[in-house]
Amino acid sequence: MTDIVLIGGLWLRPEIWGDVVTELAGLSHRGVPVSLPGQGDGNAAADLDDQVDAVLTAVDGCPKPPLVVGHSAAASLAWIAADRRPVAGAALIGGFPVADGEAYADFLPIADGAMPFPGWAAFEGPDAADLDQATRERLAAEMIPVPEGVALGVVRLHDERRYDVPVTLICPEFTPDDARAWIAAGDLPELAKARHLELVDLDSGHWPMVTQPSALAAALAAI
Repeated sequence: MTDIVLIGGLWLRPEIWGDVVTELAGLSHRGVPVSLPGQGDGNAAADLDDQVDAVLTAVDGCPKPPLVVGHSAAASLAWIAADRRPVAGAALIGGFPVADGEAYADFLPIADGAMPFPGWAAFEGPDAADLDQATRERLAAEMIPVPEGVALGVVRLHDERRYDVPVTLICPEFTPDDARAWIAAGDLPELAKARHLELVDLDSGHWPMVTQPSALAAALAAI
């Protein structure tokens, strides 16, 4: 059994991983969803350091180095964990780690001290193509505004041994060829330096833990 630490992206509660955890258990692995401060616990004053601490606590609670999984913007949280702790590997779902000194998620408006979910119009196209109307309404109702201190927090990376950590980029709404082109163009500098990078195609939109939990669990178990 491998422990698989699961970190949701912006606006997501840890419960988003429920179906994936069930599927992983059937594959003899333990899914460990991380409850990120500010995303479901009512802590509107949470900052990026608080979320990093929560991830590291989850990693430290595993009996052996886990696979750390980051979805979307939380690819950076998974990468920070790989920078600060021994981990078996990092899996990044539909997202890319930002470089040292960059803001965690400074790409949507802040309102009243938080970054609210902008609505589905911002994700029309491949991101949300596999979400039916009922699922969109349910997810939108569950989304939690991300505290400003998280969204605008500065990512800090310290240990270049992170580049030796095996990294799997799971490509849902984009293809592995797309990712290779972005790496070649210099758009993803942290992944460009990774010495053990695998790209895995997944036929889904941006939230495969919702629309393709079995396929996502199988991809993680294969790692």
